[in-house]
Amino acid sequence: MVSLRFPFSFSQTQPPHHSRPLSSFTVAAALGATALGATAAFTALTSSSSQDRSPLHRQFLESALNFLSSLDRTSLPVWGSLSLADMSVPVVESKTGATFPPVLADSQKLCGIGLRKKSVLGLKNIDVYAFGVYADDNDIKKCLAGKFGKLSALELKGNKEFSEDLLENDISMTVSLHIVYGRLSIRSVRTAFEESVGSRLQKFGGSDNKELLQRFTSQFKDEIKIPRGSVINLSREKGYVLRTSIDGQEVGSIQSKLLCRSILDLYLGEEPFDKQAKEDIELNLASYLHK
Repeated sequence: MVSLRFPFSFSQTQPPHHSRPLSSFTVAAALGATALGATAAFTALTSSSSQDRSPLHRQFLESALNFLSSLDRTSLPVWGSLSLADMSVPVVESKTGATFPPVLADSQKLCGIGLRKKSVLGLKNIDVYAFGVYADDNDIKKCLAGKFGKLSALELKGNKEFSEDLLENDISMTVSLHIVYGRLSIRSVRTAFEESVGSRLQKFGGSDNKELLQRFTSQFKDEIKIPRGSVINLSREKGYVLRTSIDGQEVGSIQSKLLCRSILDLYLGEEPFDKQAKEDIELNLASYLHK
């Protein structure tokens, strides 16, 4: 019987795409592509010369136009387009069933969800927790609109400078971890953070950050129980304060820009836990610049 209380050995295996709800940007892009395709087909039909429009050619274009026009746009999933009128509607991660409120602390909006997996002896991947990333859209505009406001969300896709500024600026954000593995111990969580956050602290701040790491990991005390369904929130608040809560109870807060960046880098950095989730989250964050 394999014990699962040893330090995490995480894989970077991505969840299948069908388990990820589409972002509002993805939906907008799909609708835009549909309109563009319909326009192109119509243009081809109306602008081609009579010589070019053979019966087969015309039949193909008419079929394409009819197909594009018949798409039921209302059937597209639009979890990312939630408005304040939808504040009571939870968002469900379809693979694990974890549910996320669309808004936290009255002002932070859900930007995307993902999965964190654990590899057991390299033989099997276990879903450990689902996570959602939230951000204050007013902070996004205040801190980044001056620099990136003229660029569309599509133009900001993969923009390293935009990603860097999200990590560096004093933007209120929360990473909400929803535990989906029923045999997870708080000791395993502490050990995992020692490894993952410790490597980021060293990457961004050098090797002399053991005390800061210990202050953070010591918040996860042995007496804390985290059964399936438990929620750990890691929030960057104004002034670069990292506030940690478990099931709604605060367990500690630390003022450190370095620690805040190191935590967010796990989900939004160059080597994120879930690459697809990072892309979705950044696209939604970019869309806030224009709302």
